[in-house]
Amino acid sequence: MSELTPTRSVVLELKDERRAMHDGYVFLDEKCLLLAAEILRELGRHEALRRRLLAAYATAVASLQAAVARHGLHGLQVYPPECLDGAELRRASRSLMGVRLQDASLCGEASPAAPAVDASPEAESCRRAFAALLEAAAPLAAVAGNLVRLSLEYRRSVRRAHALQDVLLPELDGTIADLETRLEELEQEDAIWMRRAC
Repeated sequence: MSELTPTRSVVLELKDERRAMHDGYVFLDEKCLLLAAEILRELGRHEALRRRLLAAYATAVASLQAAVARHGLHGLQVYPPECLDGAELRRASRSLMGVRLQDASLCGEASPAAPAVDASPEAESCRRAFAALLEAAAPLAAVAGNLVRLSLEYRRSVRRAHALQDVLLPELDGTIADLETRLEELEQEDAIWMRRAC
């Protein structure tokens, strides 16, 4: 039994509240669809970037093997690395339904590396391959972060939508039905009382 006093104004207020809750549920349901569509787009981007990273990784491993075969491990350890002082990680932010998404890329020209004592095409190729691997990793990292944020927001929105649909709206429907039943009973009692009084 509801603790509310059964009056028409209370019933109308509860019906307005139910309409607002239902509108909230519809909004959350549409938000879930938009988030799911964006997750699918980001998954497609992730897969393409992952393939690009794996190709860069395979190239880097092959060039590392060739450089180690030419210079030995100790010789390659002292080989001057690619100088990334001029490189810059650029990020662009955007928002979808309150979720902050990012795109990232490694831009800029690499500064000339220090001259090697025993330069070789294998070591130079290795240096360029690992710089390309780093360049391929930046956008993939941004997309992976996007997927985590989208997934968290999607799960949160689904929980809220289910709470509205499965708990709050049925409780409110039950309260409204109970109040309307009690109100009808009171009106019937009043009508019977009025007939007896006449």
